Amino acid sequence: MGTDPTSGGGDISRRRVLLGVAGSSLMGLSGCIVHGEDSGLDGEIVIDGSNTLLPNSALVADLFNWENNQVNIPVRGSGTGAGFQQFCRGETDLQNASRDISDDELELCESNDAEWIQLEVVMDGLAIMKHPENDWCDCLTTEELEAVWQNGSDIETWQDIDDEWPDEDISLYGRDTASGTFDYFTETINGSVGDIRSDYSGTPDTNQIINGVSGNQYAMGFGGAGYYYENEDDLDLIAVDDGDGCIYPEPDTIEMDEDEEGAYTPLARPMYLYVREESLRREAVREFVRFYLDNTQETARDVGFYAVPDETIEEQHEKLDEITEEYE
Repeated sequence: MGTDPTSGGGDISRRRVLLGVAGSSLMGLSGCIVHGEDSGLDGEIVIDGSNTLLPNSALVADLFNWENNQVNIPVRGSGTGAGFQQFCRGETDLQNASRDISDDELELCESNDAEWIQLEVVMDGLAIMKHPENDWCDCLTTEELEAVWQNGSDIETWQDIDDEWPDEDISLYGRDTASGTFDYFTETINGSVGDIRSDYSGTPDTNQIINGVSGNQYAMGFGGAGYYYENEDDLDLIAVDDGDGCIYPEPDTIEMDEDEEGAYTPLARPMYLYVREESLRREAVREFVRFYLDNTQETARDVGFYAVPDETIEEQHEKLDEITEEYE
């Protein structure tokens, strides 16, 4: 079901090869990388934050290392919320984020005199996933999703949603409270950040959601659509109806404007790279962030995300140049 959001089977193979080489980056050990060229740049660039955005940043880091192999770039995915705690304390240079910085996080950054810029780097869609043998539920309205997932929900079985569906308990899987994906989903579907039933299985690792849903015919889960497309042999999608019909998270529906007919609303979202201004004093960081913006449209599709428009990339470059011109 659905269209693979990557730009072809060859790109997926390339992605797997590159991430295999970049495995040390994913584990925060990219200092061991010895491939590529010595450009004269050196130093370390520490990236943490969103587990969802991690594959894109890890792939960009690996591509950068092919041209700059003396720059150590550990990329970790502790979650958007946990990542902002480190970022605002000055422990990381770049922060992957699947949502905007919160008011509490703003206060933490201000208390540590941490100034930053926010760059929009990819588009993502939150996928509602089911087991392939679930042949009764192809689409849910946003109201039905809220009824299932909200705090205090009395939905226990599939039959509680529709009388013609199985009288079997629904097993629910999703991201935990440290995740920006959790924040976005709960605010968008349930009306406020953190509003969710207490009996779902929350995890910091989307792969655990994949395993849970793929192993239970009566399960449902939410997570980044890229993870679905990497595991679509073991999963299926539930379309979302926001009032204009049932829509799946596909390239055309994610990358179009939210006001256009057929857009995947309300679960399409931009994802961000936050950069500490202090870190931009270092040439390696400046060059890496420029490289990220130059390559993210391609890498996004390679790892199952969706590209931001050309004009958005131009705007991010302008924002970066305004900050870095005094350091050149």
